Amino acid sequence: MRTIDLIVLGILKKEALSAYDIQKLIDYRNITQWVKVSTPTIYKKMLQLEKQGYVKSTLKKNGKMPEKAVYSLTKKGQMEFEKLMLGIAARPINIFLDFNAVILNLDSLAPADQKACVSIIEANTAKMKKKLKDSMADESKATALPETGKAIMHQQLLLIEAIEKWIESVKTVF
Repeated sequence: MRTIDLIVLGILKKEALSAYDIQKLIDYRNITQWVKVSTPTIYKKMLQLEKQGYVKSTLKKNGKMPEKAVYSLTKKGQMEFEKLMLGIAARPINIFLDFNAVILNLDSLAPADQKACVSIIEANTAKMKKKLKDSMADESKATALPETGKAIMHQQLLLIEAIEKWIESVKTVF
């Protein structure tokens, strides 16, 4: 997935990190809320990017800890990063919401089950909103988060609020 390439290359553009540190940074910045990326994906991605010549690894040892590969961006990786930035920015914006597959098939369920599905989506939306607001209110995270990260969190909050309004209209039908 090219989006994951862009995220990883962008992180490495700022500093050299191990795959573990990249994953921790992705978790810390809540990137997994809007892009599906798992720990095994990051490790595989690093090997793939190195094979393509976009990153290079250096083995580093820290005290008694085992050696670990620390990745840095190559000149070819810098060019790929810029190409991805422009290419992805130029694509049409698609918003994929997994729960739309449930909404699409609601009419195949009994009315009580329809209401249950909508209620579950509503509850999950509320949980996501609370988690996002808590993260935005956490001063330690807020000061460490770059302005671009804050902008994405604000965007996510606006989307959640729009989904909440939309759920209210869906509830009148089901």
